[in-house]
Amino acid sequence: MSGLRVVIAEDGVIVREGVAGMLRRFGHEVVAAVGDADELRAAVREHRPDVVVTDVRMPPGFSDEGLQAAIELRAADPELPVLVLSQYVEQTYATELLDSGGAPAGVGYLLKDRIGEVTEFVDALAAVAAGRTVVDPEVVRQLLSRRRDPLHRLTAREREVLGLMAEGRSNAAIARALVVSEAAVAKHINSLLTKLDLPPDADDHRRVRAVLAYLRG
Repeated sequence: MSGLRVVIAEDGVIVREGVAGMLRRFGHEVVAAVGDADELRAAVREHRPDVVVTDVRMPPGFSDEGLQAAIELRAADPELPVLVLSQYVEQTYATELLDSGGAPAGVGYLLKDRIGEVTEFVDALAAVAAGRTVVDPEVVRQLLSRRRDPLHRLTAREREVLGLMAEGRSNAAIARALVVSEAAVAKHINSLLTKLDLPPDADDHRRVRAVLAYLRG
């Protein structure tokens, strides 16, 4: 993917400038880097970026102003890709974000710690900009721990595959992570979808949404 036009919203100057510098090194253009939710809304209206990166907690209340701004922006422009960063896992925040928009625009929810994993973070941003869903592995782990039944029907390897699917990974990426063939991954996916009564779908984006909706349910 060629360089993206990015708006960053983060009240911490060090983190904001660090993310901006990182993205520029990877060939992306940071068209605006702002410190609160109102500035985020204005920057998106002015620059119409390819993707937005925003913290959940923003001034003045430091509750969920950044998240709510992201949801509002997606409501106004359902095709706007948004990657939200959070200091801690908040399943309510993740759910609100994933349920917003309703269109095939990309959406992501990551812990801020992932910024330090530079290549993975930049890849996640590119995936969101390309219309995919990306979810932090820790969020997925907590969702998996909540759903005991009927997840007990799955083999250990199928649970691994389900977790990686929920993170938004493609078949090829799952195969690389587990050091198996894509054919083996496809077989595991077909098996687990059947066991969970989920419809098969070749589209990664819709498949991720279906798995996440199941886990949250």
